[in-house]
Amino acid sequence: MRKLKYLDYWLFVPYLILSLFGIVMVYSASADIGSQNGGSPGSYLMKQLFFVILGLAIYTFMVLMNLNKLRNKKILKYASIIAICSLLFLLIIGKTINGAAGWIRFGPISIQPAEFVKFYLIIWLAHVIDRRQDAIAIEGWWAVMLRPVVISGAMIGLILIQPDLGGATINASIVFVLLLASGFNWKRAITYFLGAILLVLGIIFPLAVKISEMGFAKNNYQLQRIVAFVNPFEHSQGVGQQLVNSYYALSNGGILGVGWGNSIQKTGYLPEPNTDFIMAILAEELGLITALGVIALLFLIITRTVLVGIRSNSAYHTLICYGAATYLTVQTLFNLGGVLGLLPITGVTFPFISYGGSSTWTLALVMGVVMNISARQKRYRATH
Repeated sequence: MRKLKYLDYWLFVPYLILSLFGIVMVYSASADIGSQNGGSPGSYLMKQLFFVILGLAIYTFMVLMNLNKLRNKKILKYASIIAICSLLFLLIIGKTINGAAGWIRFGPISIQPAEFVKFYLIIWLAHVIDRRQDAIAIEGWWAVMLRPVVISGAMIGLILIQPDLGGATINASIVFVLLLASGFNWKRAITYFLGAILLVLGIIFPLAVKISEMGFAKNNYQLQRIVAFVNPFEHSQGVGQQLVNSYYALSNGGILGVGWGNSIQKTGYLPEPNTDFIMAILAEELGLITALGVIALLFLIITRTVLVGIRSNSAYHTLICYGAATYLTVQTLFNLGGVLGLLPITGVTFPFISYGGSSTWTLALVMGVVMNISARQKRYRATH
């Protein structure tokens, strides 16, 4: 309990504000669809309230725990088995939502394993890289890191074929940054990264659009999202509906918004108003200034997480912080990119604000560990 005296309020206060504000926005964004689905206007509110309360309990547990327990070989081994088996299990009986079979149903709650894989990859790769630093220097990077690369790639591949492009990309980004921090040649890494971007923009996107225009992929949800990204207004009554109505929501909101609860787009025009596109509803109701305030709080958490990592004298702790910052940054950019039409819609939630148990609990796990690391640093400085 002594760690609670050393809480980093630059991390905790924004986390708490965003989580509570997320409950408010989920209620506003989901009241109409809750009624339309045969439930009550507050049905999503009660679920999100439960998700956040349990998330705070998880967060507290992670702050108080001994982080060395996360490095236990048996725990890491069993976590790896559970992660891979869960992803394989999805291919057989996964619940399909928005074209991806990425959820396992437990009564009224659906669990998304790809979310928890983010946390696993952060703590596992941080442990592996920290333990093998000397071996990397002596035996060479590929000789030591090939097995972790293959295991990480297998998990990302299983997420990709659900298909969950957003989840796969976020997990791949976490792995990429941590491997880069392990000593991988950064010039080669940048070459691979730029090559991947050119491949997507120069070949995959144009090919996907051409295939869809020829009528060969009318039922392929992922390809249709690319078509919607390229020509949203040409498909405003079909696959482009989400993006077009997101634009309308942003336009309606302006600087100050139309008032909390007064969104027009959430009443049936904009699909997924409480998850993927909750920031569009937030901007419509509360305006650009409030949306920028939310982004600023998230930016504060990310920069503080990086700072905690830089200050740490433990490579393991530093890598965890870098992985956490990458997770938050990429997920935020993917969500906002989809809402603004700068990136294809990938079904990625906005951290802390969007509805969802798996996302809320994964954020609690990751940020609880970062807070634990920061509390350790503050306690060390206070006692030395």
